[in-house]
Amino acid sequence: MTISATLILAQWLSLSYPLGSFAYSHGLEAAIAQGWVMDAASLKEWLQDVLQSGSGRSDAILLCAAYRAKTVQDRVLVNATGRAFASSKERLRESLHQGSAFGRTSGAISDDEAPELLLPVALGRACARHGIPVELAAAMYLQSFASNIVMACVRLVPLGQTEGQAVITGLTPICEDIARQAQTATLDDLYANTFLSDIAAMRHETVQPRLFQS
Repeated sequence: MTISATLILAQWLSLSYPLGSFAYSHGLEAAIAQGWVMDAASLKEWLQDVLQSGSGRSDAILLCAAYRAKTVQDRVLVNATGRAFASSKERLRESLHQGSAFGRTSGAISDDEAPELLLPVALGRACARHGIPVELAAAMYLQSFASNIVMACVRLVPLGQTEGQAVITGLTPICEDIARQAQTATLDDLYANTFLSDIAAMRHETVQPRLFQS
């Protein structure tokens, strides 16, 4: 992999890339309102579950499956499966909106007119086109995903910036491990058993007032 490809991946996953990710908490806002997340320790435990047994793991598998897709039809199947596995209306909208933003932005700055896809599917497709190793892409995607939720917690709890960075650092080995496993996983390996996280995402639809869209 070239330095150029590495920098492209870093740009895509940067908070400066206009995906609107800052507007989503992945249900964390509702979890905080319920008292399920209240400090750095409970946040780390929450994110460990989401990454290992919830949408983090599922997204990594979808990303790798999209990366391996040989035809448009294969990618359509990956995207449709990801949509079917979304546990709530807000979860689906969160991934769709960010995936659409990724496609629009990437198309505007390059000659790649990307279709509207779920974010992990869109990223997997783009990484394959640019020759970016899928394990690195999945690991960095998971870290970016977790970082966005941590930053939401920094604003909501409040949680100190340093505490937040410590949580992200502690999750790094988990991101690496999931990315490694996702390389050989297939759509048949998709599952999620983070029921409390899914319930939080559903409850967030009626939370008022609220700062985030999910």
